[in-house]
Amino acid sequence: MDKLIRVMLVEDNVEYREVIRLALQQETDIELVSQFGTSEIGLRSLQQASESELPDLILLDLRLPGMDGLESLPRFRQSAPQAKIIILTQSNQQQDVLRAIALGASGYLLKSARLSEITEGIRMVAQGGASLDKGVAMYLLESLQQKQSKSDANNLLTDRELEILTLMADGFVKKEIAARLKIGYSTVDTHVAHIYEKLQVTNGPSAVNRAHRLGIFS
Repeated sequence: MDKLIRVMLVEDNVEYREVIRLALQQETDIELVSQFGTSEIGLRSLQQASESELPDLILLDLRLPGMDGLESLPRFRQSAPQAKIIILTQSNQQQDVLRAIALGASGYLLKSARLSEITEGIRMVAQGGASLDKGVAMYLLESLQQKQSKSDANNLLTDRELEILTLMADGFVKKEIAARLKIGYSTVDTHVAHIYEKLQVTNGPSAVNRAHRLGIFS
């Protein structure tokens, strides 16, 4: 028989606590060992518990009375270092997702998830994996892709080309740019041609506009 996964639930909604209790009651490898309505009470219970009484996994809501889930997450990790934490919340706000993961959550599930998804998420995280709501996972993927695209864009132009494009954005023409940078007009002309080629545009305004859209300019 697989090791029993001992779960603590921190959730202020009594009815939803009961839903989770009944769902976990049906699982032979998961046991709900404690449930609390606030982070403060949950943390206090961990401080008073012996090592053998500590949970393997904590289901933590974000919107809690008193200390919210994001504030208490690091404290739960400190009080029960071996316990994995899954955020179980209604919030699909991007900042909540990123903050929770940055603070050490191993999973982020929405309360709209099916109970089978929650139990499978518990098993996955307990085994050392991660569990993310499908919508949350898609957002993180898109966020990483955008960061990668921006990184690629930042490496697209040389320092001199970026310098010239910045001056173009400020309204300087090629002759003025040459004088300002103390380089020849033909050199500026060559750099501008390379800028147009790399950004796949045919004129200055289009180059500036595309640089903004790619995140080359802040």
